[in-house]
Amino acid sequence: MTLLSDKSQDGPTRRDFLVYASTAAGVAAAGFGLHALSSSSSRQGGETTDVDLSSLRPGQAITVTWRGQPVFIRYRSAAEINAARAVPLADLKDPQSDEQRVKRAEWLILVGVCTHEGCIPLGQKPSDPRGDYGGWFCPCHGSVYDSSGRVRRGPALANLAIPPYRFISDSLVRIGSREAL
Repeated sequence: MTLLSDKSQDGPTRRDFLVYASTAAGVAAAGFGLHALSSSSSRQGGETTDVDLSSLRPGQAITVTWRGQPVFIRYRSAAEINAARAVPLADLKDPQSDEQRVKRAEWLILVGVCTHEGCIPLGQKPSDPRGDYGGWFCPCHGSVYDSSGRVRRGPALANLAIPPYRFISDSLVRIGSREAL
C-alpha cells in the first residue's frame, strides 16, 4: 500500500492527500489574509506618533513620520502667526482661517504632502525655498503654501492636510490620536 496510489484501498489515497494538502494551504492563506487585513486596519486607525516639542524654538521646524507620510511641525514665530491671520479669506483658493487650522497658535502641524500630485514640498529646512508667503514650495509643479499651510498659488486646489492630533502636555503632541478627531 502506497500513500499516493490512485486505487481505493483501506488506507489513504492520492485524492485524500490532495484534499488534505489543499485544505491546509487554504487555511494558511486565509490566516495570512486575516492578518494582513487586521494589520492594515490597525495602521489606518490606531497608529500614533508621539513627538517631544521641548527642543524647538520659534521659527524652527521638524519632520516626523506618521502612517508612512511626512508630518511637518513648525513652531511659528509671532510674525508668522500674524502674517497667517492677516490674510483675507477671499484671497484663498481653499478658504480656511488660521484659527481653524491650529489648536495652539504657535504650533502648526500638517501632513507634508502636496495636494496637487503628492510631492513633498520644500520649506522645512532654513535653507529651503518657502515661496512668497513664508510657508512651503512644491518644486514639482510650483504650488506655494503660506505659513498656515494654505495653498496660495499653483495647481494645487486644497490646503495641506491637518492630521488628527492632540497635545498630551505642553511639550508632547500625539499625532493620530482617535480622541483628536
